[in-house]
Amino acid sequence: MIVRTTAEITGTDRDVAGPGWRSKRIVLGGDGVGFSFHETTIEAGTTHEFHYRNHIEAVWLVEGEGTLIDLDNQTAYQLAPGSMYLLNGHERHRLDARTRMRMMCVFNPPVTGREVHDENGVYPLVAVAEPV
Repeated sequence: MIVRTTAEITGTDRDVAGPGWRSKRIVLGGDGVGFSFHETTIEAGTTHEFHYRNHIEAVWLVEGEGTLIDLDNQTAYQLAPGSMYLLNGHERHRLDARTRMRMMCVFNPPVTGREVHDENGVYPLVAVAEPV
């Protein structure tokens, strides 16, 4: 059994931030459960482009409002608390945050925590070490 709090993750290597975003990686690939689980915060008034070519991501918005734009077909979706989106086709997408958005995210395959978005918003596929 694994029990963690976001408070204990804050300020550790599981707490990753970039311009206008922060990701608290609660479960990572090294935990050996086949997925990773993150709390991600996007700051109000920011725009972010992502393209997870190597991962499927499910996102549940628990706080805030914004717009999700599927850049593959230019479809826009309005997001509010309770919205979920699933990037099951590796869609290139953009998030425009009207207010601060807090989301719970699941990645499959799991991320290891060492990934960094490249210039196209892609996480590389990093091998997961066996749990100890």
